[in-house]
Formats: sequence, C-alpha cells, structure tokens
Amino acid sequence: MKFLNRGTIHLLSSSARYGDDLAGYQIDDVPSVTIDDDMRQMLIDKSADEEQISLMSEAVILVDEDDNEIGQASKVSAHFEAGLLHRAFSVLLFDSENRLLLQKRADDKVTFPGVWANSCCSHPLNSAEESELKDSLGVKRAAIRKLHQELGIDPSELKLEDFHFITKMMYSARMNEDWIEREIDHILVIQADVNLSINKNEVSDFKWVSQQELESILIDEIEIDGEIAPWFRCIAAQVMTDEWWSCIGDEQKLLGLRDGMIHDMGDVSHMLTYATGAGLSTSIMEVKPLVEKRISDSLCASKHSRLSSAMMHLIDGGGKRLRATLPWLVGKAVGDSHSGLLDVGAAIEIVHNFTLVHDDIMDDDDTRRGLNAVHIEYGLPTAINAGDAMLAIAFERLVGAKGLEHKDVGAMVNRLAWMVRRVSEGQQLDIEFEDRIAVSESDYFEMIEGKTAVMFLTCAEIGSRMSGADDETIQCMADWGLAVGLCFQLMDDLIDVLSDSDTLGKPAGSDLAQGKRTLMVIHALSQEDSPDLNDIKAVLGKGDSATQAEIDLGLAALNTIGSVDYAREKAEMYHKRAHACLDRLPESPALLALRELTDYQLKRIS
Repeated sequence: MKFLNRGTIHLLSSSARYGDDLAGYQIDDVPSVTIDDDMRQMLIDKSADEEQISLMSEAVILVDEDDNEIGQASKVSAHFEAGLLHRAFSVLLFDSENRLLLQKRADDKVTFPGVWANSCCSHPLNSAEESELKDSLGVKRAAIRKLHQELGIDPSELKLEDFHFITKMMYSARMNEDWIEREIDHILVIQADVNLSINKNEVSDFKWVSQQELESILIDEIEIDGEIAPWFRCIAAQVMTDEWWSCIGDEQKLLGLRDGMIHDMGDVSHMLTYATGAGLSTSIMEVKPLVEKRISDSLCASKHSRLSSAMMHLIDGGGKRLRATLPWLVGKAVGDSHSGLLDVGAAIEIVHNFTLVHDDIMDDDDTRRGLNAVHIEYGLPTAINAGDAMLAIAFERLVGAKGLEHKDVGAMVNRLAWMVRRVSEGQQLDIEFEDRIAVSESDYFEMIEGKTAVMFLTCAEIGSRMSGADDETIQCMADWGLAVGLCFQLMDDLIDVLSDSDTLGKPAGSDLAQGKRTLMVIHALSQEDSPDLNDIKAVLGKGDSATQAEIDLGLAALNTIGSVDYAREKAEMYHKRAHACLDRLPESPALLALRELTDYQLKRIS
C-alpha cells in the first residue's frame, strides 16, 4: 500500500503553526510533505489528533551515514515501519544551578509516548535556514523553534550563540512494528534560566535534576513515572561524563568537548522494556539500503566499467539480502550492534554473488532471478573474471569493517576464507554427484553443509562475535545458523520441485534434469524398482534434451514414492532445531525477525 506521495510539498506558515512571535525569526514557512488518505486514516486509528497529524507531515532531512543530506521525507515516512535515516537534534538545557531539564513526552505523541527524555529532541526541517551546517546553525534554529513549540520558552530568552554543539550520534530505536527512530542526532548544550509554559499536546511533565539525581534515575533505577527514552540513555551513558558535567557554564571548556565524531550506537531498541520487534521484511529493509551501498561502492570502484557492470549484474537484479543483513540481525539480538556488522554482511553477500556467477557457469544455467546469467550477458571470460574479482573485493571490504580491531583481522579473514573453502568443497561434491550413482544421505548433507549452510553459520557466528556476545552465545548462534542453512537448502530443493518456472526465475525441475543428487533423488533411488522410479531415472541427468513432459513425470514420481515428504520431514527437523537454539536466548525485540527467518523457507510451500 502506498502511504506517501513524496513529490507533493506544501508550506505552512510558522506563525500559523507556532504562534505569531516566531514568524520571520527562523523559517518563514514550515516545509511539509502531503500525507495521503491511507496514512492519515492510519494515524487517526492510532488516536493521533490533528495537531500530531500536522506535525507528522513536516519535511525532515534525510542523510547518509556521514550526515550528508540526501533528500527529504515526511516525518511519518521517516519513522514508519523500516523508517529512514534522518537528521535530528537533542537539546540539554541547564539552569544556573547546573540542573538539567527533563521532559516527559505526552501520551498523545505518535512515537514513544510517555517516556522521559532530554530537554528537547526533534528534527531540523528541510529549509535553507535549518539545513545550514556552518556552526550548526540549522539545528540551533530548529532547537529554538521546538523549545518554543513544546515548552513555551520565548525565543527572546535564548540566543543562537549560547547553544554549544558537542557531538553527534547515530542510532535506531524501535517502539513497535510500526514506529522507529533512525537518526543522526546533533547534541546541543545550553545554559539559561527560562520560563516554561508546556504544550500538553507534546509534553506531559518536566523536572530539573542534578547530576546525582540523574544518575540515581538511570543507574540506581529509582522509581520514576515512566521509562527513559533509549536515545537519552545513550547520551547519558556515552556523552555525559563527569568531565562533561564540569564544563557546564564554561564556554571554552565546552568547546573542548567537541570531538567531530558520529558515535555509532547501533540498534538500542532493547533499552525500552515495552519495545516490540518488527518482522523479517521490515527488519531487513531497515539496513538493506546501507548494505547495498557498501556493496555497490566496492564493486563499482574498478576503473574497468565492463568488469564493474558484470559484477553488479546480479546485485542490480535484486535479491532478499538475507545473508547481507544477517550479521546485523543476529548482532542486535545478542549484543551491541554497530555499522561494522553491515560491512561484514556486504562482504559475505559479495562472496555469495561470486558463487552464483560461477555456479551458473558450472550448471549451464542461462537465467538467474529472471535475468540473463552473467556469462550469458557478458560472455564466459568476463563472467569468470568478475567472479574472481568479487572474491578479492569481499576480503577488501571485510578487512575495512568498522569496529574490527587490528588484532582480530587475522582471525576474521581466516574465518571467511574457511567459509569460501567449505563452499567450494560443497560445490565440488555437487558437481561430482552428477556422475555418481551411489550418493548416500550423509554425502548429501556434507555437500549442502558446505555449499549453503556454512554461509548462514558464518553470518550468525561473526555477527554474534562482533556484537560482543559470550562464547556460549556465539556457539548457540552458529548452531542456529547451521540448522537454518540446512533447512534452507532442503527447502530450496523442494521449491525446485513444487514451484513453477515464473516463481523460480529458472526452469522448474531443472535440478532433476541436470542430475543433481538432492535428498529426494537419493531417497527415490534407494527404493525398489517401480514404474515411478523408472520415470525418475528416465529424466535424471538428461539435461537440455529432457522434454517438459518427461520432467513433469519425474517430479510427479518423486511425490508418489514419498521422497518429497521425506525431504520435508528432514527440513522440519532442522527447523525445530533452529528454533530450539533461539529459545535459549533472552527475549529481545530483535528475536522476532530471527524467528521469521527460521520460518521463511518453510512457509513458502506450506
């Protein structure tokens, strides 16, 4: 369902939105993006009033991970479902007694209602005035606008030069499956004695706290009517050190606190006790564009345009990016997530696509994901060369992963190299099986463990290790990844038998015609002779000379003999084993996506 017409912009005068005393002070008009009827009705159904709906139409500034402006979107679009990374600010307002102002967000707020946060947190809007980066003027102007709109602080009580920019942090925090914060937050400090007249539609309560009182709330967890916002916990834990508090009121010392960094906080949804996770599709979409940019940046770095195009061919053709996002999904479920997990995911996805390029050559498949295979589109020599280059580029991306300490690089490279070797061994077994009559069930599982499952295992193991999980958890997630990977390949074999060519993006039953020794074929060949078994043998390994009628008879025979049910039972066994691993983990919002991933292939033919 399309909720947003991104191209429709309208301007609402600041005097109409915030009162006559702000007119002309900051932005003459408030840039907004029209919310369509479906989205408006959704907000109404969630009890948003007209003022909150109006605020959700404001045009926020979309940014990349370096805080470079890349576009705009409505506030609702930037916070709905997967959300969009955007610029924000957090004001820490102190009075002359060095007490910090906290506000409790109103219960009528669409996102994170009823939580305690810093003095003011909101977004600069997509206007010339609030986009200005020099001296952080844009976020400072936005801060004055919102301090007036939320807390009733008269702009005459605040001066731009009294705001001190300290640092930035990047984080995501999910409230539930519908709403998420994904921000690069500019942190501002100001000391001023102000008069408050709070807007009850925005703020339900406030309090002034000393350093000791704040620490009691955050660390000793003294009772407070409501929870602490995840982003404010990050600010308090990572930014507001003892040294930081001692600088309040001293302009020169505050200038010395500026660090020029964007602190990567990762996903901090778990800091909100009532947070619920999003499903697999939404969770992947949160970071899929970030991973894909890493992939394209790496593969397009070559000065040879044809080589780059060949490497990007399958990437441009789409894909779910399960492997690419899996280290991130696992990391935020068991530890501290950070952007380095996306770098590792990009490296593994490049390896995966390298194997697909070479697999299509070896299997003589002409199509992949509904496109010409790379060797068909660019020729065999270029396809082989592109695959080789992708393998090298994957290791380049891996060793440059953020958050990967120098001492750990060797072990990480070794682990990825082990994965590539195991994938190659699995592929070699798959090739040899086509010419072997006697392939056992144990041979088959050795093959698919290498060809498919070790990539899931490695994603889960590296994701948990890079997130700081303990050894027991790392092993648990490796076991989960192995079970998911085995289930995934079993189901992939079943899907080749039970789906049509349009769904597959390649001819249905091609595995059977090519003579692949799937578990179904191995099971069938172990049965006593019968007309059904003869139908299977008649098409097995016949390749392009097999007619569709022969293939259909062979596929039907696999069902009749019971081989399809046998493979499905094995898949369900590994499916249960994977869920048992997840059952050992503490509950967290991120577990929902991992459980849906565990169920993903099984549901495709359920």
